Amino acid sequence: MSGWSSTSSDEETTVTDTATAVDVPTKRGSSARWLALAVIALAQLMVVLDATIVTISLPFAQQDLGISDGNKQWMLTAYTLIFGGLLLLGGRLADYLGRRRIFIIGLIGFAAASALAGLAQNGAEMFAGRALQGAFAALLAPAALSLLSVTFTEPGERATAFGVFAGISAGGAALGLIAGGALTEYASWRWCLLVNTPIALLALVGALAWVVKDVPAPRKGGYDAPGAVTVTLGLIAIVYGFSRAADDGWLAGSTLGLLVAGTALLIAFVAIERRSANPLLPLHIPGEINRGGAFLAALLVPIAMFAMFLFLSYYFQITLGYSSLKAGFAFLPFPAGIAISAGITSALLPKLGPRPLMVAGAVLGVLGLVWLAQLGFGDSYASSVLPAQVLIALGMGPLFVGMQTVALHQVEEEDSGVASALLNAAQQVGGAVGTALLTTISVQVAKTYAENNATVDNLIARASIHSYDVAFYVGAGFFLAAIPVIALMIKDRPANLIEGAEDGARPVHVGV
Repeated sequence: MSGWSSTSSDEETTVTDTATAVDVPTKRGSSARWLALAVIALAQLMVVLDATIVTISLPFAQQDLGISDGNKQWMLTAYTLIFGGLLLLGGRLADYLGRRRIFIIGLIGFAAASALAGLAQNGAEMFAGRALQGAFAALLAPAALSLLSVTFTEPGERATAFGVFAGISAGGAALGLIAGGALTEYASWRWCLLVNTPIALLALVGALAWVVKDVPAPRKGGYDAPGAVTVTLGLIAIVYGFSRAADDGWLAGSTLGLLVAGTALLIAFVAIERRSANPLLPLHIPGEINRGGAFLAALLVPIAMFAMFLFLSYYFQITLGYSSLKAGFAFLPFPAGIAISAGITSALLPKLGPRPLMVAGAVLGVLGLVWLAQLGFGDSYASSVLPAQVLIALGMGPLFVGMQTVALHQVEEEDSGVASALLNAAQQVGGAVGTALLTTISVQVAKTYAENNATVDNLIARASIHSYDVAFYVGAGFFLAAIPVIALMIKDRPANLIEGAEDGARPVHVGV
């Protein structure tokens, strides 16, 4: 196994791979890495929060800006659509132009886009701001994860860093609901968007001071323009197609047209990548069995996770009548549980490897959603919701830490950005699938229950809860489906998976 040494000057610390010597990093360089982690984690938190922070404030923004019911979805869709569609392109730009540079551009753009959306005077300005947020988030997210990969190479530190990042990735959506509820209730819906601007600028200062100053690998050919166009349009069509399915139905012409077009474009993208001399996505990245398992798990797990977020949000606010703030705080055990489980996973990962931990996480997810599926009319939060939330949260830590670790397993440094982007893209598509699929199932189940139980008391509440229970069972099925994927595809030894990045690493220049 290669060792690592470092030398420093006034300008920078240069980390180089050596064959024999192992030196302890300088105190200054070591502290800079952890400060860099704080900055990267802050940026990731912004990206994840922004997918949900406006959810609770949406009715207030709609009223103030005069947005019609037919167009209100674009406050959410404009962000997720552009974010998901541009991720692979954003990841490749990070590889080609430098991860730190793209990270900084993403922070500046995200700050400006958030200000535009927060100060919007009409629906068009709001939608434009949200779309720009998604575009710059597509630069930030893959750059952040790939920076983490090249900054932390020692196995123990690497596991800890991925644990922090995974905790934020998995728990950020719940924190967004809490923050959105608090800002909407005590300030204004505008602050759900404007709050990003000072945070992004603070992260920008930290990035300039501490984040890895990497040297992009020289490109051997031109840009893969056909690949970039086909994958971007394909991902946008797929994500939008699933979002339309929730409203128009699965067999509607708009839904089928988008899904067929998106699938055809992604097939064309694979064909282009097979023949390209300088592909946007080298196919050996998802083709390696361990990484392929991680990407497939990243597609399945968000579907299950959305079963909890989506329908517990409805349950808290519609069935139980919670205020925005109270509904947000009802989710607090989720990020707290993830923080604990991610920390435990970080400690165990170098010893046990990802597979047993991820399988355990998926099992806990199944148990938690099955527990939630027993929810009945009149049940209490403490007995029916809280234990299930804790089980799911304890399972999400191992899943997200494991997925992120394996997804970057022995990826060459020049491909780390696009590998990070592929992981994010899988999660985005999974989230879109989960929202559309589970919403459609829930609506149909509630309608059938109401038709078959017309004389029961509190019919609407009971029908809603029954539909949520069915959605929880379906979500548990996706957690269950992830178990054989993890068990059969993620099979490399712990040392290879954790230390593989170190063995394949190239010199990295760390700005201090």
